[in-house]
Amino acid sequence: MSEPLWTASEIAQAVGGQVIGGDFAVSGLSIDSRSVEVGDLFIALAGARDGHEFVPQAMGQGAAGALVSQPQDGPAILVSDTFKALEALGVAARLRAPQTRRGAVTGSVGKTSVTQAVRTGLALAGKAHSSVKSYNNHIGVPLTLARMPRDTERAVFEIGMNHADEITPLSQMVRPHAALITTVGPVHVENFPDGETGVARAKAEIFEGLEPGGLAILNADNVWFDTLSEAARSVGVKVVTFGTGEGADARLLGFNPGPGQALVRAQLHGQALDFPILQTGFHWGLNSMAVLLMLQALDVTLEDSLAALGAFEPLAGRGAERQVPLAGGPFTLIDESYNANPISMAAAISSMGARKTTGRRIVALTDMLELGGEAEAFHRALAEPLEAAQVDLVFCAGPLMKSLWDALPSTRRGGYADSAAQIGPQIAQVVEPGDLVMVKGSNGSRAGVVAAALGELGRAQGGQG
Repeated sequence: MSEPLWTASEIAQAVGGQVIGGDFAVSGLSIDSRSVEVGDLFIALAGARDGHEFVPQAMGQGAAGALVSQPQDGPAILVSDTFKALEALGVAARLRAPQTRRGAVTGSVGKTSVTQAVRTGLALAGKAHSSVKSYNNHIGVPLTLARMPRDTERAVFEIGMNHADEITPLSQMVRPHAALITTVGPVHVENFPDGETGVARAKAEIFEGLEPGGLAILNADNVWFDTLSEAARSVGVKVVTFGTGEGADARLLGFNPGPGQALVRAQLHGQALDFPILQTGFHWGLNSMAVLLMLQALDVTLEDSLAALGAFEPLAGRGAERQVPLAGGPFTLIDESYNANPISMAAAISSMGARKTTGRRIVALTDMLELGGEAEAFHRALAEPLEAAQVDLVFCAGPLMKSLWDALPSTRRGGYADSAAQIGPQIAQVVEPGDLVMVKGSNGSRAGVVAAALGELGRAQGGQG
């Protein structure tokens, strides 16, 4: 039988709690009673509803015990504050595994995909652990740490933020040996009075928790590189870089996208590399450079690193491609619906322009959110990359995308609607076999609704394929 993740006495000692209702051991942790698995510790956090309401449901689904601040029926650890206890358990997990090489990833775009690509490499190299989904906030980071098995060899953590002073405590909790910032751009700028400058400073907080002798991995092509490298060096850590220019430690020389994959040409510390990846977005050229540097920092061989990049598939809503059957043949749907900002929009549109297609290039765009007072200008500015990429038809949904719609020439206008739900049927009327169709927008503007509607077209039209 495998060793438990935690015993009740270990948890109680780590969090300063009291074991009640009998001894137990757990194989996992959960904060959502709906996803509890047999053997989990259910952590009753305060939220929109008090987690203690769901303890009976969690125990009924097989939880081995609960972490609570109110006495409950059944085995539990009683503490004064369950959130502070979760943080303490995360720190205890790190301290009991001093052999673990830890990496941390943040950035305005690409955090989750890069983190999961790194995790793929770590898993090839040995016992690995990482964030799941986008567990990157004040709850997700300590939860990910607390879930880390004691024999983990390498781990990678995603760390996000919406405001200043959010990353520092999380980085100090993880204590990474290497910290990566994918890029900095106008994301969450409405929460920063000084705009992108504030975003850059907030991202640089990730260096505050770096272990002595740690490594900062930075995008040399980013306009905030000097700010970030200065912040890294001010805390005494070494900087390595990825980019397209001379002098980058991981230098991107070429990116050639095709159906479902791309060929990357690069140099790593001067060594020539040519390798395939299962991604088509231009941003994956630099992403792959960042992944190589992080894996190297966590003692993964180059062979395993390239194998990981060659096997890592696009995450749902982040560039995943599929063939959608129509009566006369399929069209290609590129689902970029998980999120959007000016940087990722421009990259995705450029990638469309680089793709060879027998049909038309069609994009469906929903509002980019949290852009503050410049939001309309950011949307309007997308007309330029759309023209450069020779996109044939643009469908826009949402009040902010109206700015782009007004800026488009009539020949490029596919359709406009107030909401995402209304745009799918418009695209369905015009899409044809051979077309290349991309959907992109912010989660909050429901771009996923458009992608889902287009994915169902084959079924609705009775297409074969």
